[in-house]
Amino acid sequence: MYVKNRMTKIPYTASSDTKITTILDVMAEREFHRVPIVDDNGNLLGLITEGVIRANSPSKATSLSIHELNYLLSKTTAGDIMIKEVHTIHPDALLEEAAVEMRKYDVGCLPVIVDKKVVGIITQNDIFDAFIDLLGYHDVGSRVVVEIEEDKKGVLHDISGILMNNDASISHLGVYHEEGKILVVIKSHSVDAKHQKELLEEHGYHVVDYK
Repeated sequence: MYVKNRMTKIPYTASSDTKITTILDVMAEREFHRVPIVDDNGNLLGLITEGVIRANSPSKATSLSIHELNYLLSKTTAGDIMIKEVHTIHPDALLEEAAVEMRKYDVGCLPVIVDKKVVGIITQNDIFDAFIDLLGYHDVGSRVVVEIEEDKKGVLHDISGILMNNDASISHLGVYHEEGKILVVIKSHSVDAKHQKELLEEHGYHVVDYK
């Protein structure tokens, strides 16, 4: 899966002279939290986030009135406070690379760039949604989790063959390691989870969860 498959394409952007009050209004209206700042050619200049705006707003302890606060924000532009060193990614990068970059730099999003131009934006929520879709959480079907005692060739072929020979159609499959164990998560259709559990256990597999 690639970044281009999960990113928001052609996201809302703003220029460096856009007032912060305008950006806040757009964030509230469209329910997003980050805005790439670009020049007249669409090249990335920086990034504005809700966190950046909060960090550059007067403290709650200030004695300024609401009118004065609004006046200060109305005079502040994106260029005044934007993040200038922005971590980015290419649309053809793997989604896993985006996740690693976000974790590495502790950021909630990555503008997606081609030849310096912003073509999209990918966020933590996009990564979460991709993970949920990968395992078919919201899809109709049965789910079984098989614990594999030994990592050897042919295990997945054998498991899929058992289910296929009993009319189960696998729609999603994930393999992960947990505390020295290898767990295979299978989402399938046509055969209920309890029957799949029985089929797999008849062939010597340990089913640790099913629903």
